[in-house]
Amino acid sequence: MKIAIASDHGGLNLRAHLVEQLTEAGHELLDLGPKNNASVDYPDFAKLVTNAVLSGAVERGILVCGTGQGMAMAANKVPGIRAAVVSDTFSAKMAMEHNAACVLCLGERVLGVSLAQRCVEAWLGTSFEGGRHERRVRKIEGIVESI
Repeated sequence: MKIAIASDHGGLNLRAHLVEQLTEAGHELLDLGPKNNASVDYPDFAKLVTNAVLSGAVERGILVCGTGQGMAMAANKVPGIRAAVVSDTFSAKMAMEHNAACVLCLGERVLGVSLAQRCVEAWLGTSFEGGRHERRVRKIEGIVESI
């Protein structure tokens, strides 16, 4: 699978572990940075990943910051993006299965590496169920259109 990944300085270490995990699993990665631990603004990196997802350059995106919250808030401002912050494997699975979350957001200060890796595996290993959930996802998309 083609995946875009980025972080801010608060998610740099976890991102490095996820890049290693995903590469070893055979995924094609678009690592959008940052390159070092200098302070950066997470919305800039959320925009890079969401643009890659929306353009079709990648199938899914992963964003990492200190809590995952800031990245998710920024990513969810982009029409067509459904970003989910998760802290457990069940939520990661459901974010895709029921909500078609195309972007996964993780917090380095919230999750240990092992749990974060299991969340990524659960999310990537799940497909959108469709059916009754399709109607609900369309309603989410319709919120932006109605504003």
